[in-house]
Amino acid sequence: MPRVVLAPDKFKGTLTAAEVASYLRAGLCSVCPDAEVVVIPVADGGDGTLTAAEAAGFVRVPVRTHGPTGMPHTSAFARRGSQAVVELADVSGLAQLPQGRPAPLTASSHGTGEVIAAALDAGADRIVVGIGGSACTDGGAGLLEALGARILTAQGRPVAPGGGGLADACHLDLTSLHPALAVAQVVVASDVDNPLTGARGAAAVYGPQKGAGPQDVERLDTALTRWADLMAEATGTDLRDHPGAGAAGGVGFALLAALGATLRAGAELVFELTGLDEALVNADLVVTGEGSLDRQTLHGKAPAAVARVAAALGVPVVAVAGRVTLDPEDLATLGLRTAYSLVQEAGSANLALAAPGPLLKTVGARIAREQLVDVS
Repeated sequence: MPRVVLAPDKFKGTLTAAEVASYLRAGLCSVCPDAEVVVIPVADGGDGTLTAAEAAGFVRVPVRTHGPTGMPHTSAFARRGSQAVVELADVSGLAQLPQGRPAPLTASSHGTGEVIAAALDAGADRIVVGIGGSACTDGGAGLLEALGARILTAQGRPVAPGGGGLADACHLDLTSLHPALAVAQVVVASDVDNPLTGARGAAAVYGPQKGAGPQDVERLDTALTRWADLMAEATGTDLRDHPGAGAAGGVGFALLAALGATLRAGAELVFELTGLDEALVNADLVVTGEGSLDRQTLHGKAPAAVARVAAALGVPVVAVAGRVTLDPEDLATLGLRTAYSLVQEAGSANLALAAPGPLLKTVGARIAREQLVDVS
């Protein structure tokens, strides 16, 4: 009886990781009804992290909070014992912008701080924060304010929300941070190694993706430089150039500098939470995937990380994606035996987008016939 582990990431814009796995499982079992199929949805620290945690047995705890522009928003953290998982993308992410309108100067991470505070209030003493998919470039200032920090102008007033407001920041007070942070461990899930400021910083590299024009980028970088100066003065340590400080518009910087957080590779941390390593033991095949298997996949996205872990255990891996633009040499570099494309299966991108579920079921059956035929 073959043992198959299904460990896909989401197909962004169409299906969650759990839905992808469900369709693949149906296809596999239609050909190999006796197969032992283990489903472990994965993520890389961005959107889908909460869902992956829930699939691993964490319990979703709703939190009434605020989105990146201050609008009321319902998010959640996932909890198992005294450990909590917070997903920035579900609170302060691009998908939470009203009507999808960017707010590069005013979008705030405040809501993410509110969710962290709720988890601390509930007794969590280890907080894992996935920070991919941010809509803001505020250096994590909003997040810290939600946790009790005071960031004031020269007139003693709170700064305006967003990275633009940091241009007026003159004083940072961290003495009233949430008391539970004195003992809680904060771990950041991110694959970004950019510094906070400069040519490779949060504003220059990621600001344009959040709607920032050239003048906005310059203004944000200047404001983040001011913010880094204040943080160094308040903490006695300057971490603006620390790898990962520029993650999520500088949220990584705030978590590292003010909360003493530990930075971990996003996908690998999610695997640890979900128990992927243990599930791969004695597996005959691993199936991973994402919406697009492309050059970005080569740089640490979830399918690449799944393949790396499986290869270390000697388990063969195949991938499924909406579209595949990598050549066989790239796939071999990743450790993938082959990759199945929904676009190729359907004959067109439009058809693949219109009915990804049935196509995944068909591909699942193909995988069973082509990859499990010699497995007893």
